[in-house]
Amino acid sequence: METNATDILTPVESNPPAALAERTVFPILMMISMAHLFNDTIQSLIPAIYPIVKKSLQLSFSALGLITFVFQLSASLLQPFIGAYTDRRPQPYFLVAGMAFSLSGLVLLAFAHSYPMVLASVALVGVGSSVFHPEASKVAFLAAGRRRGLAQSLFQLGGNAGSSIGPLLAALIIAPFHQERLAWFSVVALLAMFVLMKVASWYKEHMALRHARKKTVSIEELIPVSRGKVIMAVTILLVLIFSKYFYMASMTSYFTFYLIDKFNVSVSAAQIYLFLFLFSVAAGTLIGGPLGDRIGRKYVIWISILGVAPFTLLLPYANLFWTAILTVIIGIILSSAFSAILVYAQELMPGKVGMIAGLFFGLAFGMGGLGSALLGRLADHSGIQYVYKVCSFLPLLGLLTGFLPETQRRKGKKG
Repeated sequence: METNATDILTPVESNPPAALAERTVFPILMMISMAHLFNDTIQSLIPAIYPIVKKSLQLSFSALGLITFVFQLSASLLQPFIGAYTDRRPQPYFLVAGMAFSLSGLVLLAFAHSYPMVLASVALVGVGSSVFHPEASKVAFLAAGRRRGLAQSLFQLGGNAGSSIGPLLAALIIAPFHQERLAWFSVVALLAMFVLMKVASWYKEHMALRHARKKTVSIEELIPVSRGKVIMAVTILLVLIFSKYFYMASMTSYFTFYLIDKFNVSVSAAQIYLFLFLFSVAAGTLIGGPLGDRIGRKYVIWISILGVAPFTLLLPYANLFWTAILTVIIGIILSSAFSAILVYAQELMPGKVGMIAGLFFGLAFGMGGLGSALLGRLADHSGIQYVYKVCSFLPLLGLLTGFLPETQRRKGKKG
């Protein structure tokens, strides 16, 4: 069941929480997705300016990897704790506060002309993400109704679209000019804060949904899973997140350098190819959630992680044309996993939406940062092309998906 723009303004008293919990509130999903787009556009500007700061500050690949590591570490460590705290005490206006941190980091980064200032700037942007993601994921969950996979995909779509737009904007606005042009993107952060004020007001007025949605997530369509199996399943999911985001780190942080080194393309052209990859990631994200609602989360995880392996194994040996084709395919397949993984974990542990969102978003950021730092050192030692040969084997870890328990009953079966 869906709702329209007028429904979201209707007082809770005239729409019982249990009834509202069944509805998919698309206006709110669109707004939180838009805010996610703005947030991740800002984040994606960090690796997009790497060619500029590498030259201006004379940095090594290892130094670039450390920038990503600092950003991802600050974006990951706080998230599970913030999620667990807000599960008990929801904080709607944390959404706006998180964006304020990101705005501060963005402005500082625009005028950061030393390596320590760059590190401090990206750490502020990371803290902003840490505050934003758990509560934003909870808003998407509350507005989902029974279409949890679709809601998570729409939320993720905004983030991935922002990640793909960032490098394109950087190629057009920053790369031909100077680092100071980053300050122009303050407008993006201010727009996000305006949207998030509207979302936070809805969230505050519909707190009763929090309790009703807890109940709808644990009713008869879910299969009870023992504590031991939950621990095993979460461990497997964390390994799969490691596989996915180590590979993603190789693409987001070093793909432009790979293209420049192997095919001698320009910086701006390399940014366009990165945009194509990240745009395909956005497209794949939109597919994964609804597909999980239809066929089951576990099967989407199978297809996404293990199914991408043949293409990653081919990539290091392809020419420029086929590199572009393969990266689009890889982006679509690989990106369909996260929504399925997150909703699968939420179904394993009903009532802990914020903690699960914080844990998995935090781990995604953390693995991305760690991967970037380690792969930067590998690139310095063995060459950037060697990095892609090593990373091509990571999706084979998707074989572990076979050990995940079922969480959803098949249609027509009530146990």
